[in-house]
Amino acid sequence: MLRDVDINEISDGHFYSLSDMAKLGCNECAGCSACCRDMGRSVILDPMDFYRFAKGGIGTFSSMLEREVELNITDGVILPNIKMTGTDSACPFLTTEGRCRIHAWRPGLCRLFPLGRYYENGSFRYILQTGECKAQNRYKVRIRKWLDMPDPVSYEKYINCWHDLIRKAGEKIPRMDDRKQHEAVMYLLKEFYEKPWSVSGGFYDEFYERTEKLRETGLL
Repeated sequence: MLRDVDINEISDGHFYSLSDMAKLGCNECAGCSACCRDMGRSVILDPMDFYRFAKGGIGTFSSMLEREVELNITDGVILPNIKMTGTDSACPFLTTEGRCRIHAWRPGLCRLFPLGRYYENGSFRYILQTGECKAQNRYKVRIRKWLDMPDPVSYEKYINCWHDLIRKAGEKIPRMDDRKQHEAVMYLLKEFYEKPWSVSGGFYDEFYERTEKLRETGLL
Protein backbone atom coordinates (compact mmCIF):
# COMPACT_ATOMS: atom_id res chain seq x y z
CA MET A 1 0.00 0.00 0.00
CA LEU A 2 1.53 3.29 -1.11
CA ARG A 3 1.66 6.12 1.42
CA ASP A 4 2.90 9.64 0.82
CA VAL A 5 4.11 10.54 4.31
CA ASP A 6 7.12 11.95 6.09
CA ILE A 7 9.37 9.05 7.08
CA ASN A 8 9.95 10.62 10.49
CA GLU A 9 6.23 10.61 11.22
CA ILE A 10 5.83 6.84 10.97
CA SER A 11 9.23 5.38 11.89
CA ASP A 12 12.18 5.70 14.24
CA GLY A 13 13.96 7.65 11.51
CA HIS A 14 16.44 4.91 10.60
CA PHE A 15 16.79 2.77 7.50
CA TYR A 16 17.63 -0.92 7.80
CA SER A 17 18.93 -3.70 5.57
CA LEU A 18 18.77 -7.49 5.89
CA SER A 19 21.99 -7.62 7.89
CA ASP A 20 20.92 -4.94 10.40
CA MET A 21 19.30 -5.52 13.76
CA ALA A 22 16.19 -3.74 15.00
CA LYS A 23 14.00 -3.91 18.10
CA LEU A 24 11.52 -6.49 16.82
CA GLY A 25 11.67 -9.39 19.26
CA CYS A 26 8.66 -9.83 21.51
CA ASN A 27 8.89 -13.34 23.00
CA GLU A 28 7.02 -14.74 20.00
CA CYS A 29 4.02 -12.49 20.69
CA ALA A 30 3.18 -14.47 23.84
CA GLY A 31 -0.13 -13.26 25.24
CA CYS A 32 -0.69 -10.75 22.42
CA SER A 33 -2.54 -10.84 19.12
CA ALA A 34 -3.18 -7.11 18.67
CA CYS A 35 -1.65 -7.03 15.19
CA CYS A 36 -4.08 -9.78 14.10
CA ARG A 37 -7.15 -7.68 14.92
CA ASP A 38 -8.69 -4.49 13.56
CA MET A 39 -6.28 -4.37 10.61
CA GLY A 40 -8.99 -3.41 8.14
CA ARG A 41 -7.88 -4.07 4.58
CA SER A 42 -4.19 -3.48 5.24
CA VAL A 43 -2.92 -7.08 4.97
CA ILE A 44 -2.66 -7.05 1.19
CA LEU A 45 -1.62 -10.32 -0.39
CA ASP A 46 0.91 -10.75 -3.18
CA PRO A 47 1.34 -13.74 -5.54
CA MET A 48 3.96 -15.43 -3.36
CA ASP A 49 1.49 -15.51 -0.47
CA PHE A 50 -0.80 -17.75 -2.51
CA TYR A 51 2.14 -19.90 -3.60
CA ARG A 52 2.90 -20.43 0.09
CA PHE A 53 -0.78 -20.99 0.96
CA ALA A 54 -0.93 -23.73 -1.68
CA LYS A 55 2.35 -25.27 -0.52
CA GLY A 56 1.12 -25.33 3.07
CA GLY A 57 -2.25 -26.80 2.10
CA ILE A 58 -4.06 -23.69 3.34
CA GLY A 59 -6.06 -23.18 0.17
CA THR A 60 -6.15 -21.59 -3.25
CA PHE A 61 -7.17 -18.12 -4.33
CA SER A 62 -10.58 -19.41 -5.44
CA SER A 63 -11.25 -21.49 -2.33
CA MET A 64 -10.20 -18.70 0.05
CA LEU A 65 -12.05 -15.89 -1.69
CA GLU A 66 -14.86 -14.42 0.41
CA ARG A 67 -14.15 -16.60 3.46
CA GLU A 68 -10.57 -15.65 4.39
CA VAL A 69 -9.82 -13.28 1.52
CA GLU A 70 -11.65 -10.38 -0.13
CA LEU A 71 -10.97 -8.08 -3.07
CA ASN A 72 -10.58 -4.32 -2.77
CA ILE A 73 -9.15 -1.45 -4.78
CA THR A 74 -5.61 -0.72 -3.61
CA ASP A 75 -3.43 1.90 -5.28
CA GLY A 76 -5.75 1.92 -8.30
CA VAL A 77 -5.69 -1.87 -8.77
CA ILE A 78 -8.00 -4.60 -7.50
CA LEU A 79 -5.97 -6.76 -5.12
CA PRO A 80 -6.80 -9.39 -2.48
CA ASN A 81 -6.38 -8.83 1.24
CA ILE A 82 -6.99 -10.85 4.40
CA LYS A 83 -10.61 -10.42 5.45
CA MET A 84 -11.07 -9.48 9.11
CA THR A 85 -14.07 -11.31 10.58
CA GLY A 86 -16.29 -11.56 13.65
CA THR A 87 -17.32 -9.04 16.27
CA ASP A 88 -13.67 -8.48 17.22
CA SER A 89 -12.61 -7.96 13.58
CA ALA A 90 -9.95 -10.67 13.78
CA CYS A 91 -7.85 -12.44 11.19
CA PRO A 92 -9.64 -15.65 10.13
CA PHE A 93 -6.45 -17.59 10.83
CA LEU A 94 -6.33 -16.53 14.48
CA THR A 95 -7.14 -19.30 16.97
CA THR A 96 -9.27 -18.83 20.08
CA GLU A 97 -6.01 -18.86 22.02
CA GLY A 98 -4.83 -15.85 20.04
CA ARG A 99 -2.21 -17.70 18.00
CA CYS A 100 -1.72 -17.90 14.22
CA ARG A 101 -2.71 -21.30 12.90
CA ILE A 102 -0.80 -20.79 9.63
CA HIS A 103 2.30 -19.21 11.14
CA ALA A 104 4.74 -21.20 9.00
CA TRP A 105 2.90 -20.05 5.86
CA ARG A 106 1.85 -16.57 6.99
CA PRO A 107 1.71 -13.72 4.44
CA GLY A 108 4.70 -11.54 3.65
CA LEU A 109 3.22 -8.47 5.33
CA CYS A 110 2.70 -10.45 8.53
CA ARG A 111 6.35 -11.51 8.40
CA LEU A 112 7.35 -7.90 7.88
CA PHE A 113 5.35 -6.34 10.74
CA PRO A 114 6.18 -4.02 12.50
CA LEU A 115 8.71 -3.22 9.81
CA GLY A 116 7.70 -1.34 6.70
CA ARG A 117 9.33 -0.78 3.33
CA TYR A 118 10.46 2.62 2.10
CA TYR A 119 10.70 2.64 -1.69
CA GLU A 120 13.09 5.02 -3.39
CA ASN A 121 15.02 5.03 -6.68
CA GLY A 122 13.81 1.62 -7.80
CA SER A 123 14.62 -0.15 -4.55
CA PHE A 124 13.58 -0.17 -0.92
CA ARG A 125 14.94 -0.13 2.60
CA TYR A 126 13.28 -1.31 5.76
CA ILE A 127 11.90 1.05 8.39
CA LEU A 128 10.74 0.30 11.91
CA GLN A 129 7.23 1.69 12.24
CA THR A 130 6.44 3.40 15.52
CA GLY A 131 3.12 3.04 17.30
CA GLU A 132 2.23 -0.18 15.45
CA CYS A 133 3.39 -3.05 17.67
CA LYS A 134 1.91 -2.98 21.19
CA ALA A 135 4.64 -5.12 22.74
CA GLN A 136 6.83 -3.53 25.39
CA ASN A 137 10.57 -4.00 25.94
CA ARG A 138 11.24 -5.44 22.51
CA TYR A 139 14.73 -6.79 21.91
CA LYS A 140 16.93 -6.65 18.83
CA VAL A 141 16.63 -9.26 16.08
CA ARG A 142 18.45 -9.40 12.77
CA ILE A 143 16.01 -8.47 10.02
CA ARG A 144 17.02 -11.43 7.85
CA LYS A 145 16.00 -13.75 10.70
CA TRP A 146 12.82 -11.81 11.47
CA LEU A 147 11.49 -12.16 7.92
CA ASP A 148 12.06 -15.92 8.09
CA MET A 149 12.23 -16.24 4.31
CA PRO A 150 14.50 -18.66 2.45
CA ASP A 151 16.79 -16.81 0.04
CA PRO A 152 15.80 -13.32 1.26
CA VAL A 153 17.88 -11.61 -1.46
CA SER A 154 15.78 -13.22 -4.20
CA TYR A 155 12.68 -12.37 -2.19
CA GLU A 156 13.64 -8.70 -2.07
CA LYS A 157 14.22 -8.69 -5.84
CA TYR A 158 10.77 -10.21 -6.35
CA ILE A 159 9.13 -7.67 -4.00
CA ASN A 160 10.74 -4.83 -5.95
CA CYS A 161 9.50 -6.24 -9.25
CA TRP A 162 5.95 -6.79 -7.95
CA HIS A 163 5.82 -3.33 -6.37
CA ASP A 164 6.95 -1.75 -9.64
CA LEU A 165 4.40 -3.75 -11.64
CA ILE A 166 1.51 -2.73 -9.35
CA ARG A 167 2.68 0.89 -9.25
CA LYS A 168 2.68 1.07 -13.07
CA ALA A 169 -0.68 -0.71 -13.25
CA GLY A 170 -2.14 1.80 -10.79
CA GLU A 171 -0.96 4.64 -13.01
CA LYS A 172 -2.04 3.17 -16.35
CA ILE A 173 -5.32 1.35 -15.68
CA PRO A 174 -7.35 4.43 -14.61
CA ARG A 175 -6.43 6.10 -17.94
CA MET A 176 -7.78 3.20 -20.03
CA ASP A 177 -11.26 2.94 -21.46
CA ASP A 178 -13.71 0.70 -19.58
CA ARG A 179 -13.08 -2.37 -21.75
CA LYS A 180 -9.31 -2.16 -21.42
CA GLN A 181 -9.55 -1.49 -17.69
CA HIS A 182 -11.60 -4.64 -17.20
CA GLU A 183 -9.22 -6.65 -19.37
CA ALA A 184 -6.12 -5.47 -17.50
CA VAL A 185 -7.62 -5.97 -14.04
CA MET A 186 -8.90 -9.46 -14.85
CA TYR A 187 -5.57 -10.43 -16.42
CA LEU A 188 -3.66 -9.48 -13.25
CA LEU A 189 -6.06 -11.38 -11.00
CA LYS A 190 -6.19 -14.49 -13.18
CA GLU A 191 -2.50 -14.67 -14.15
CA PHE A 192 -0.95 -13.82 -10.78
CA TYR A 193 -3.56 -15.06 -8.29
CA GLU A 194 -6.18 -17.44 -9.67
CA LYS A 195 -3.80 -19.44 -11.88
CA PRO A 196 -2.14 -22.05 -9.63
CA TRP A 197 1.56 -21.82 -8.82
CA SER A 198 3.65 -24.95 -9.13
CA VAL A 199 4.53 -25.84 -5.54
CA SER A 200 7.06 -28.41 -6.75
CA GLY A 201 9.02 -25.88 -8.80
CA GLY A 202 10.73 -22.58 -8.19
CA PHE A 203 8.36 -19.71 -7.57
CA TYR A 204 10.68 -16.95 -8.78
CA ASP A 205 11.33 -18.40 -12.25
CA GLU A 206 7.60 -18.92 -12.76
CA PHE A 207 6.82 -15.41 -11.52
CA TYR A 208 9.26 -13.77 -13.94
CA GLU A 209 7.87 -15.88 -16.79
CA ARG A 210 4.41 -14.53 -16.01
CA THR A 211 5.63 -10.93 -15.81
CA GLU A 212 7.34 -11.33 -19.19
CA LYS A 213 4.13 -12.76 -20.63
CA LEU A 214 2.27 -9.71 -19.28
CA ARG A 215 4.71 -7.38 -21.03
CA GLU A 216 4.18 -9.26 -24.29
CA THR A 217 0.43 -8.68 -24.07
CA GLY A 218 0.98 -4.90 -24.14
CA LEU A 219 -1.72 -4.44 -21.49
CA LEU A 220 0.65 -2.70 -19.07
